[in-house]
Amino acid sequence: MSTNSTRTTIDQNEVDRFSAMAAEWWSPTGKFRPLHKFNPVRLTYIKQQVCARFDRDMNDPKAFKGLRFLDIGCGGGLLCEPMARMGAEIIGADASEVNIEVAKIHAAQSEVSVDYRAVTAETLEEAGEKFDVVLNMEVVEHVSDVDLFMEKCANMVKPNGLMFVATINRTMKAKALAIFMAENVLRWLPKGTHQYEKLVRPEELEKPITASGMRIIDKTGVFYNPLSDQWNMSKDMDVNYMVLAERPAD
Repeated sequence: MSTNSTRTTIDQNEVDRFSAMAAEWWSPTGKFRPLHKFNPVRLTYIKQQVCARFDRDMNDPKAFKGLRFLDIGCGGGLLCEPMARMGAEIIGADASEVNIEVAKIHAAQSEVSVDYRAVTAETLEEAGEKFDVVLNMEVVEHVSDVDLFMEKCANMVKPNGLMFVATINRTMKAKALAIFMAENVLRWLPKGTHQYEKLVRPEELEKPITASGMRIIDKTGVFYNPLSDQWNMSKDMDVNYMVLAERPAD
């Protein structure tokens, strides 16, 4: 039987897969095109929720000043840079050293300050890192141990802090749209980007989150409208969805 000391959140095949595509992180027409399209809706959701929680002005360009963020599984930094521009002190962490190097180069070119680290969630948690906001976006479907990953991430959220989780539901609808259509018909993603058996249902996220002392405060679906070529919020959580959790104040 495995213990926390021998368990890991890292799926090396997934790390290798994303490392091989790292040069394309910042190409809006490349292999990460869906994330570029997805970014506006998730950035809006994050800003709305963070400003409401910490009593910040949505119209303030530096609304996140003084807040400490973690973007776990940050990839090339598509979320880190906007957070930094809004004033956040942010750590971008990823298990792929190649992704981190790409992220560092782009941040330097963009003159944006992000603390990028090639580390795991468990390494950060064991070091005692704490954050006002943890961004856990499109990562859980690529880790080896969802419960351990969620536990480590939740443990890093400060009292009164927030954790955002975005992923794909394990449903036949998601298998048809998020895997078959996206990878084989629309060719948005390279084949094999997502494996159906690794997709995560909302209740499978909620269990380790609540076990870590956090509370789910919002859930929303996100859907793609092919007519407008945009992602929008939705009540339908059958495919893409986001979960927001809080750690109650002491």
